[in-house]
Amino acid sequence: MSKGDVIVFQETMLELGKSTIDFSSDTFKLGIVDATITPAVDQTSPTWSDFSANEVSTAGNYTSGGETLTTVVWAMVSGIATLTADDVVIAVHASGFTDGYWAILYETVSDVAIIAIDLGGPESEQAGPVSVEWSGGVVFQLPANALTWATPVT
Repeated sequence: MSKGDVIVFQETMLELGKSTIDFSSDTFKLGIVDATITPAVDQTSPTWSDFSANEVSTAGNYTSGGETLTTVVWAMVSGIATLTADDVVIAVHASGFTDGYWAILYETVSDVAIIAIDLGGPESEQAGPVSVEWSGGVVFQLPANALTWATPVT
């Protein structure tokens, strides 16, 4: 994988069907972890708790448990269900972490991990701001034409 690659956990789709995640009202965080854990697309029931033991240091500007996404909106955009949010920027700090490899987006009510982003680490808060910039503010999209439906037998 390379910097910016995204893993969408397969279990995320299952959790959407269970209504575990409410993109309209839940709180979402972006936690940063080191290289001692590698997220996998087929990870069984991924949660922030699976990753939090490998969270980077909170000695600088990074907040324990991750940064809360702001200006989160779940809406139809050109016929596609879309989650948007502000970019996440962790300001430079001389005492900050130096070993960020993965950003894990998760929902705080159920602790469900949604995606993992390869930071191309090690990212260092000491060397400069660490940021995750969403393309056009888009965090996640669920286009109806990407879903597969069974053909009914009549």
